[in-house]
Amino acid sequence: MKVGFIGLGTMGSSIALNALRGGNELIVHDLNEEAAGPHVNAGASWADGPAAVAEASEVIFTSLPGPAEVETVATGANGLLEGAREGQAYFDLSTNSPTVVRGIAATFAEKGIQVLDAPVSGGPEGARTGKLAIWVGGDRATYDRFLPVLGAMSDRPFYVGPVGSGSIAKLVHNLSGYMVQTALAEAFTMGVKAGADAGVDAEAIWRAVRQGALGRRRTFDMLAKNYLPGRFDPPDFALALARKDVRLAVELGREFDVPMRIGSLTYQEMTEAMNRGWEGRDSRSTMLLQEERAGGVQVRVDPKRIGEILEE
Repeated sequence: MKVGFIGLGTMGSSIALNALRGGNELIVHDLNEEAAGPHVNAGASWADGPAAVAEASEVIFTSLPGPAEVETVATGANGLLEGAREGQAYFDLSTNSPTVVRGIAATFAEKGIQVLDAPVSGGPEGARTGKLAIWVGGDRATYDRFLPVLGAMSDRPFYVGPVGSGSIAKLVHNLSGYMVQTALAEAFTMGVKAGADAGVDAEAIWRAVRQGALGRRRTFDMLAKNYLPGRFDPPDFALALARKDVRLAVELGREFDVPMRIGSLTYQEMTEAMNRGWEGRDSRSTMLLQEERAGGVQVRVDPKRIGEILEE
């Protein structure tokens, strides 16, 4: 199948390569032409712009930073809409606003083109290995038609519902994670500071709570990769992008008159971290703010010990 792909960043680059490895013909474009080097070397074709990608493809995918970029690529000058034709399908893998993607879908529908929102979850490693969730909203028959392509990109494609549904699922997922990390930073700084005089450190507390009811669901293991070892550079997922996701979720709540107290607090934490100049650091770096507020407490465990404990 002729697959068009726009956006060869940290996630998109690997996802596009997996589509190519799945036996599809790949046509690519990115603002940075050098980003397409690995794909062209592997057999992909380069297109000079979104319209050219659409003209050469049966199905189109975009993986972009956010709603503004998606709108520009989809409906702007030399955008996908100019080159797309009736019967095609367009899947947006970006974390997008449900309202924005519904508007794009309505515009493309006038030309007989199906738009599906299909945000992903799994991080750079998941994108590379294909151990990736893709949550799809849109026409079910179109989803079924292109399921082989989605299956080349992901081991967990999942149809959520009508267009916009995939974005809603992604925003629920990401907002939940960042609200939880805000709460965990507070709980662990309290525990480490209170245990200091008794010789109880972060490792002992972390090992203990992993055995409890919540810990057995591996909730606390989310701390292992970045927060406990204090590894925030280079980022697995940059703070600036994470804050955008939380902003979209809080805005969606406002749109439907849903109080977002914890979500708004989480967004404030991220904004404060951004004001420190941390936009390029890992999104977990916001947890350092709570360490400062707790009087300079450091919740740290030796990386070697973390690995040993995870294998127990």
